[in-house]
Amino acid sequence: MPQQAPSELAAVWIPMLDAVSRIAGCTFRFATAPSIPEFERRLGQGRYPLAYMNPLHYTVFSREPGYRAFAHERGRRLRGLIVTRADSGLDSVAALDGRKMAFPSPAAFAATVVPMASLAGLGIRVVPAYVASHDSVYLSVARGLYVAGGGIERTLSAVAPEVRDKLRVVWRSAEYAPHAFAALPGIEPEAIRGFVAGMQALAHSAEGRAALQRLRFGGIQVAVDSDWDSIRALDLGGLPQAGGD
Repeated sequence: MPQQAPSELAAVWIPMLDAVSRIAGCTFRFATAPSIPEFERRLGQGRYPLAYMNPLHYTVFSREPGYRAFAHERGRRLRGLIVTRADSGLDSVAALDGRKMAFPSPAAFAATVVPMASLAGLGIRVVPAYVASHDSVYLSVARGLYVAGGGIERTLSAVAPEVRDKLRVVWRSAEYAPHAFAALPGIEPEAIRGFVAGMQALAHSAEGRAALQRLRFGGIQVAVDSDWDSIRALDLGGLPQAGGD
């Protein structure tokens, strides 16, 4: 999922997948998309045999083309954030009413859908500006282009220190089910088991731990489809589109 620039994702995922491939005895190749909406289009087409996707994506694409979750990050619960510049003086989300805010994409679950719904529930209406990635949110807020923006804890911790140091978290959401690792129907079970075993083995070598740290990732644990029933219960419907409410 392109939460960051494709080049930055490649720099952290390719070494990790190379290590997993050596352990598993089969090859896993990195693929992404130039934007989250394009990633969503490709998920809908079943372009990725295995994919890492947010909880809302999973509830949508588990219906069609039928992705099935097999793992998620170990110990992770997903929490949305609203960040502002450290020196902005903004001390309450109430001050965001009527303001323009940066978000990665309409269907970024914890970084867009959850913050916007929570603000709306408080009677706070913001004007969303979709800037394509989490990193672009943080950079645009740090530069003062927007008063605030939506993100998540993992990507904020992974952004360049010179950007992160200019930001301050002003709001955190409740915790939700994490992103899913999911496979298309028909993918060999041996490949899925190999991927899980390879990811779990990374914690036992210096090279593997370094790869996980670059991703700000704590390893993975086995999961099942029903682990995302709490997201389905939110009844969010399909994927929000730009220009929608």
